[in-house]
Amino acid sequence: MKQARHPAALLLFAFMATQLTGCGDRDEQEVRQWMKEVDATTRVAVKPLSEPKTFVPFAYASAEAPDPFDPNKLVTERAAARPGTGVAPDTNRRKELLEGFPLDTMHMVGMLKKGRTVLALLQIDRSVYQVQAGQRLGQNYGIVTSVSETAVNVKETVQDASGEWVERIATLELQESKENPQ
Repeated sequence: MKQARHPAALLLFAFMATQLTGCGDRDEQEVRQWMKEVDATTRVAVKPLSEPKTFVPFAYASAEAPDPFDPNKLVTERAAARPGTGVAPDTNRRKELLEGFPLDTMHMVGMLKKGRTVLALLQIDRSVYQVQAGQRLGQNYGIVTSVSETAVNVKETVQDASGEWVERIATLELQESKENPQ
């Protein structure tokens, strides 16, 4: 008795036979001829490199002039420019709650009036806090100088590059609502 062949085996055999027919050499000569033609007709154009610029070193030949890298020069200039400005913050006082958050995490979301007192509503993460002029906030010894309907002005005390305490003004502006009115 003859065994019956499986249709899946026949299908696999037919598929492999069709795949092997694509492995012939008949088109290879055409491709090689085309590559030779393109190689012969193509010209490569490379721009020549420009000459490098010449470097002329600066000679610091003045013996009388102060040394520009002398660290004592910076100390004497700093002392002459700002002798005891008295801007240093009070580091011994007890910090308020909002001094634990950086200013860039605070967003003004509204304003309230309670009698003559104007309060700003500041959102930090998902909590909302009320602040008024004179309150301290931010990690740079900030104090609220004024509150308006559109902004909170804060005077911060920070150290500059030379280590001196300087004051700078920061503003927290009212943030527009992200919700769509319907």
